[in-house]
Amino acid sequence: MTSISADTSVMKALAKIRMPQKQRNREFWLLLFACAIAGSALALVQLGALKTIDPMILLIGGGLAVLVFALHVVLRVVASDADPFVLPIATVLTGLGIAMIYRIDIAEKHVGWAMFSSKQLAWTAISLAGAIALVIALRNYRVLYRYTYLFGLAGLVLLILPFIPGLKARGANADVWVSIGGWFSFQPGELAKICLAIFFAGYLVRTRESLSSVGKKFLGVTWPRMRELGPVLVVWLLSLLIIVLQRDLGTGMLIFGMFIAMLYIATGKTSWVLIGLVGVGAGVFLATRILAYVQHRFTNWLDAFNPDVIAANGGSFQLVEGIFGLAHGGLIGTGLGQGRPQITPLAHSDYIIPSLGEELGIVGLFAILCLYMVFISRGLRIGLAGQDDFGKLLSTGLSFTIALQVFIMVGGVTRVIPLTGLTTPFLAAGGSSLVANWLIVALLLRISDGVRRQPRVVIG
Repeated sequence: MTSISADTSVMKALAKIRMPQKQRNREFWLLLFACAIAGSALALVQLGALKTIDPMILLIGGGLAVLVFALHVVLRVVASDADPFVLPIATVLTGLGIAMIYRIDIAEKHVGWAMFSSKQLAWTAISLAGAIALVIALRNYRVLYRYTYLFGLAGLVLLILPFIPGLKARGANADVWVSIGGWFSFQPGELAKICLAIFFAGYLVRTRESLSSVGKKFLGVTWPRMRELGPVLVVWLLSLLIIVLQRDLGTGMLIFGMFIAMLYIATGKTSWVLIGLVGVGAGVFLATRILAYVQHRFTNWLDAFNPDVIAANGGSFQLVEGIFGLAHGGLIGTGLGQGRPQITPLAHSDYIIPSLGEELGIVGLFAILCLYMVFISRGLRIGLAGQDDFGKLLSTGLSFTIALQVFIMVGGVTRVIPLTGLTTPFLAAGGSSLVANWLIVALLLRISDGVRRQPRVVIG
């Protein structure tokens, strides 16, 4: 009986693979196009900077393409109804990021493991392996709802890790890095945002009735009662603690913004958005009055081209160089491998957007932002297409996290808002960020498959 049952399950799996899968077929061709763009970017970097093509980096890139298509095959078997656009967009963004990091390594004459692109390639492989494992292991994303408070606790523990004696990474400007054994460092806040997104989604499903209850109407807006402001105040205070203790303005803003966005989606009350904006304003005001490093960021932002501010220690030199780099690129850019992005400090991480803008131009940078826009819109569409409250909140929360992170980083390097210490998703050098973002990709794929398979399942 056991062998018959096993044979039956194998036949079902094979039949499932043979069945026409329009979503996966579309994804396959988009993945081919994405890999072609990434490979072409690497080749153009070598031709522009080295005047020759080194096949080794292309072979390594081909190995990563194998992992991407392995994830595609896994989706054909276990999540055939998953969204077909999420994976190709994440692939092309990651590939462009690797190409630009490699280009800066060439300019700075890094070799071997000292190359940031080598580390980024290794982290990309780890990230893809993690995404494959999550898609296989998480057969039903609704299981996460059972562990709402456990994920909340995990998120808080991850945020606290940098304060544990012996774990803080040496030389870090902000207390957001953890070092294990002196050779392995990671940023636990990147994983914490995923855990907190799951916690916020589960918590709001349980409490949305009380949070959306009728309050007093003032100026055409229904305002919540004071007793319902408790969760918002707790998350606001948590964000302030992150800003004060970890000296990390970006993560504090990201967590509070994510919670307010999910709260608005759960309740549909505009008043929560207004309260969130007031909270952000109050938090920034307090931070600028109390914390010197926040004051410096605002000074660098408001008076960036003042020679005294540029020459100051920790001044606006980096910001100004990035803006000049964007100006040098102009409309169509200098061409991959032919600009001078290495002049800007941290051009491979914090300032990878100006680096790409210099060599791809405003046109190329606009194309990258359009990719982000499509990725985020697909994530929002995944949530709004289903009737599962938990999946709706989780997918929209994760998508808004990517959107807010892109806005904070692009706005910071273009002087729209003060610069904060986040990373540009998929593009910037950084293993922790890359792993977290690919886990978000895996979650969105799983949620989209579950929504299409069981659209009438409702939680809460």
